[in-house]
Amino acid sequence: MNSPVDPRRADKINRYKPPSQGAGSEDLVPDYMNILGMIFSMCGLMMKLKWCAWIALYCSCISFANSRASDDAKQVLSSFMLSVSAVVMSYLQNPAPMTPPWAS
Repeated sequence: MNSPVDPRRADKINRYKPPSQGAGSEDLVPDYMNILGMIFSMCGLMMKLKWCAWIALYCSCISFANSRASDDAKQVLSSFMLSVSAVVMSYLQNPAPMTPPWAS
């Protein structure tokens, strides 16, 4: 297989080893955003704070965008639906435009 004119050096060949999937290499951003989305959704629903509901929707979108295909889709979907319902319910209870928290 190796001819005398072969420029490759057999002693320099290193076989590829994929990086190990240790506990420190997990991406926890989707999980954190999912939890934050649920917390802000509950604050938006219970306290009728529109900005909390919008932050919950933002966190849920980030969680959905960063989740893997192997993650539990039910949890991500339930967080997303909870945040959407928080936005809808906060505007159904008070249809006035949202005021930022620092303006009041």
